[in-house]
Amino acid sequence: MYWRGRSDSNGYRNSAIRFCDNGSSKKDIAMIKSVPLFIDGEFRQSVTEEWVDVTNPATNDVIAELPCATEPEMVEAITSAANAFQSWKAVAVPDRARLMLRYQHLLKEHHDELATLLSQETGKILADAKGDVWRGIEVVEQAANIASNMMGEMVENVATDIDTYSITQPLGVCCGITPFNFPAMIPLWMFPIAIASGNTFVLKPSEQVPLTSIRLAELFEQAGAPKGVLQIIHGRKQQVDFLLSHPDIRTISFVGSVPVAQYIYQTGTQHFKRVQAFAGAKNHMVVMPDANKAQVISNLVGASVGAAGQRCMAISVAVFIDGAKEWIPDLKNEMEKIQPGCWDDANAGYGPLISAPAKTRVLGLIQEGKDQGAVCELDGSQCTVDGFPNGNWIGPTLFSGVKTNMSIYQQEIFGPVLMCIEVDTLEDAIALVNNNPYGNGTSIFTASGGAARKYQHEIQVGQVGINVPVPVPLPFFSFTGWRGSFYGDLHAYGKQAVRFYTETKTVTARWFDDDIPSGPNFTIHLK
Repeated sequence: MYWRGRSDSNGYRNSAIRFCDNGSSKKDIAMIKSVPLFIDGEFRQSVTEEWVDVTNPATNDVIAELPCATEPEMVEAITSAANAFQSWKAVAVPDRARLMLRYQHLLKEHHDELATLLSQETGKILADAKGDVWRGIEVVEQAANIASNMMGEMVENVATDIDTYSITQPLGVCCGITPFNFPAMIPLWMFPIAIASGNTFVLKPSEQVPLTSIRLAELFEQAGAPKGVLQIIHGRKQQVDFLLSHPDIRTISFVGSVPVAQYIYQTGTQHFKRVQAFAGAKNHMVVMPDANKAQVISNLVGASVGAAGQRCMAISVAVFIDGAKEWIPDLKNEMEKIQPGCWDDANAGYGPLISAPAKTRVLGLIQEGKDQGAVCELDGSQCTVDGFPNGNWIGPTLFSGVKTNMSIYQQEIFGPVLMCIEVDTLEDAIALVNNNPYGNGTSIFTASGGAARKYQHEIQVGQVGINVPVPVPLPFFSFTGWRGSFYGDLHAYGKQAVRFYTETKTVTARWFDDDIPSGPNFTIHLK
């Protein structure tokens, strides 16, 4: 990996870092990595004076130092991307697709290595990290199918001797601002589709988890990506604001919290950019009394506490209809069996929260739930993990008797917390979900085709699962959150992503028979 430090020739500063190893022994690594920028085809050390500590969530030890890019560095990155666009847009579509084929091959070859790196910087257990990487690879595979998704349309003889046809063309420099919770999958939602469509790309990964993105860029370069097609800069709000306002950036793709998504969308569109901003969620799983009880409980546990609940498609509300509420004690018993742990602990159900402030926020919401009258059936607020006393641990937490005016219902908790609400009918459940401001994902578990049909038809949520707890679509569809979970018009990956990163040009052409050359000496020369 490319690491060039600011304190010695090898790219490191002296400091002890403790990585976790099987929850018992500790590996001492006596160096801190200074995260590079990737500008104009080079991994380089920033000249900034502003640095951010990157910490291991299982220990809160510093594992890397991240630079907040300077304005000249960002200008250079955007200028390089704009210059590269002039030649990249002319590259044949099949050649762009072949780059993605080579890239997905390398990602598969380095799958476990990427997952290990991702685990160490996010705290995810290895199984979750492997899923993160694999879902990104699936999007790259669709980017390799770019030609069919860029096809235009044609109508011959729209008028006498006049044809009209549309062609799909790239926009220019695109930008992605990605969150901490999926440092492989979400960048791979963005730049492979954008670049395969003929654009160039500037990526600003989360300052909390920058290491995976750098490795993705290294492999992309190894796959043969031309210099300047992909750039990576680091930073916080100041750097984001610069990207949002720079005139050479045509599109902004963002995934993150609701307030930031609203800010990104409003600011980006005010600067006349095309914006897709994926925001928060409050996903409900509706349980009919005729559902398969074992499947309901198993899927609820995994969908609520998996990845420590730090995913926008996590199920955080279980809606029990009528007699299904009798299953809550069994749900509690199964949730009690799940315990967090270090990334390579085979017995761990999930890892720590990303940061100490994130843990503090979730603990505050748990306490508010208790104070506001919800019944805390299972309390994970005092969770500890042997050998890692400083980790951001929260155990599985279950509430019953939750009301819609409580903080734990109104806010996205983003932790391993599941709340239970009881209603009398399917109509009541549909009304409950539709009255919630979010519309990212929902599911229903039932043996009734009629109930499932009614639910999928009437629910105002963009992604619906039927006996599937987390209905994230595969990449040949699009990720289609609705309402307060998404700001924009065109969604991530699938055909909608290609439309987001391209523009349609319509041509109306007329040719005259009188202009056709004739005679024995007329020859067409083809190069």
